[in-house]
Order: sequence, then C-alpha cells, then structure tokens
Amino acid sequence: MSDVRVLVAGASIAGPALAHWLRRRGAEVTVVERAPGLRPGGQAVDARGVAKEVIRRMGLDAAVRAACTETVGAYTVDVDGNVLETYRADDDGGDGYISEIEILRGALSRVLHEDTRDGVEYVFGDRIAELTQDADGVDVLFAGGERRHFDLVIGADGLHSGLRAMVFGPRERFVRHLGLVLAFYSVPNEFGLDRWLIDYQDSGRSAGLRPIQDATRAMAMFSFPSADFDVDYRDVAAQKRLLRERMAGFGWLTPRILDHLDNTPDFYLDQVAQVVMDRWSKGRVGLLGDAAFSSSPMSGQGTGLALVGAYLLAGELAAAGWDPAAGFAGYEARMRPFVEANQEIGRMHARSRDVSGPEAEPVPEPDMESLMELVERAINGVELPDYAGVPDSGAPAGPPITPSARPKATVWTDEQR
Repeated sequence: MSDVRVLVAGASIAGPALAHWLRRRGAEVTVVERAPGLRPGGQAVDARGVAKEVIRRMGLDAAVRAACTETVGAYTVDVDGNVLETYRADDDGGDGYISEIEILRGALSRVLHEDTRDGVEYVFGDRIAELTQDADGVDVLFAGGERRHFDLVIGADGLHSGLRAMVFGPRERFVRHLGLVLAFYSVPNEFGLDRWLIDYQDSGRSAGLRPIQDATRAMAMFSFPSADFDVDYRDVAAQKRLLRERMAGFGWLTPRILDHLDNTPDFYLDQVAQVVMDRWSKGRVGLLGDAAFSSSPMSGQGTGLALVGAYLLAGELAAAGWDPAAGFAGYEARMRPFVEANQEIGRMHARSRDVSGPEAEPVPEPDMESLMELVERAINGVELPDYAGVPDSGAPAGPPITPSARPKATVWTDEQR
C-alpha cells in the first residue's frame, strides 16, 4: 500500500468507480458527498461496448446485471398508444437503443458504494469549502470545519461541480446548454407496464414510462425544449411548476403521470448540457465524469464515460508513480478522443430534436457511413491498457468481454428512453 492520499468529491457513479480503482492501485481514498446519503432512483443509465469490459475488470458484472431494470425493449407510440416502432434489448449485440446493461442511476451508485465502502472512507453530508495546493499536496477545509491534507483531489461531483467552479472558474465558462430539459420520477405502476418502455413524442416534447425492478412502480420520463434554463437546480418546487407548465396540454398518458408529481420520493429535473474544457486538471486537482466532460443524456454514454474515465485516471496516475502532471496528461490523452465522439453524438441528437417552428430549416440527414463510424468510436473507441506493471489488489472475474459487432446506424440516447 502506498502512502498516497486521494480525496474524491462526489458519490454518485464516477466517484465510487474511481475509488474502486484508486484503492486497487494502492491509494488511500476518501469520498466526500454533500448529500446525506446515496440518492435513489434517477434516470436509467447504460453500459455499452468498452464500458462493459471495465465493469468486468472491476469484478462487478454479476452484481450490476442483477440490479438492472430488466427492460426487454421499447415501443414508440402515437397519442392513442398505438405502437409505431419496436426496439429490443438484444439489438446490435446489446449495444443498441435499449442496452443489455441498463440500470437506474441510483441502483448503480448503490452497487459501487457496496463494493467500495469497506476499503474507502465515505463522508456524507459534507463538502469541500476551500482548498489550497502547492508542490507538497492539497490542504482542504471541509464545510463541517475539519481541515485535512491530501496528495490529490478529484472532482467527480457532476454537471454542477462545486470543485470545478472553485478551481477552474465559473460554470458559465464550461457548461453548454443544448436546448432541452429532462425530468424523471417514480410513480405507481397503474399503467400495466410489463418490462417494456413506452415513449410518446410530439413537436419536440416527450413523455414516457419505463419499467424498473419493482414491478409495482415505474419511472416517468419527460423532456421539453427550452432555449435557456434559469431554474435553480436545487429548487424542487420551482422545477415541478416548470414541468407542469411546459407539459400542459400534452397528450397520451401525460395528465395521469403528472397527477403523481407531488407524491414522488425521487424527483429530478435538469437541463440537457455538456461540459467542454480545454483541460481537466490543474496542479494536483483533476476532474472526472460529468464534472469534466458531460456528454449529456442525449449521448446515452454519460455512465460509460464515467466508468472508462475512472479506470484510465487511476491507471495513469499509478503508472506515473502518482506524479499528477504525468498522470493527468496520460489520462487526458487517452480519454479525450472518446469523449469528443460521444459529445458529438449528444449534439447531433439534440439538433435532431430541435423544432423551432414551421419556418425552421429541416435538419439534414446525416451521412450513414460516417454516422456508423462515429457510433462505433463512441462505443468502443478507446483502448484499455492492462497496466501490467502497476499494483493491483483485485482480480477480474470471468473472461474478457469482447466488443460487440459493429452497430447499425442507430443513435441511442438515455433521454429517449
């Protein structure tokens, strides 16, 4: 065990995944999370292509698959509920519109936390209030009043990263709104939902229901266009008012789903946005996941980027002997082309949903060969080194997961599901 001490901000997915790999590489890890505990529910997130191999190397393939939503496919419907299109989870080798590994964000967070909690220090209900760094490390003042010293600090605290704002500058410099807002919350399954997702879209808005493991409940999903977004992401009452206003008059099952809005335990609403930065580190502070390179739910790959990024960040830091300059540089060099492919998928899909009115120019059809190549890069377009010379206290379970066959030209998004 090395004497390297790493503080990770954020205990959703990227943070605990990084904690897993840092611990295996020999670091002493603390994860701080401002929420009082793990957050339940949330949107369904996916693992495709190379991200499935990361899960296997973590030894978590069985645990993740056991917590999946078990969605077998999706229907798109018209306003009367008539099926327009059908998609199955085994399409495109399990890497298609409905991924074979599809799990609620809260469920994956729980799997990762349970995997790491015995070897990692978790501090809930606190956050980084101040930090100063020099050649010897990073001095951190927590909001709770405690002062501690770390060798490295990593921000894995999401789109609205407080650490990013503290070290790199205001969010407006990096966060790019893509013109949509998403909302998710669980409702009683009074709709007869049975392992099939149902999605209704019209004029840029959408409403949907997806199955979850608890068959007595379902996850409601909404999206609507919004040129700007000025609702406080922590003001839940204002977010619910906004959702009701923007979905007023929308057909299908929308009124019945909205009837449960005030009684749900896990409401979530936020803008669809990307984070674009020239670099993801400054000195001994680095960023991971949505804090560094959110691709937006429109890409369908935010979780994959977090898992792959965690593997590469820990591996590159350990391979560099925990030298931050070399470790962060290696991580960025390996990760950035993969990020850029996924961000392009997200932007492309956001543009396809733009319905600015009858006078708007139609979105041109993409070149299908180029689109297929882009999707392949976004699924499998990053190398996972073995890091054979780097300490590893754990061993993967089962044979390697090989990349699936080249997918069809289907752009997959979490937002549509």
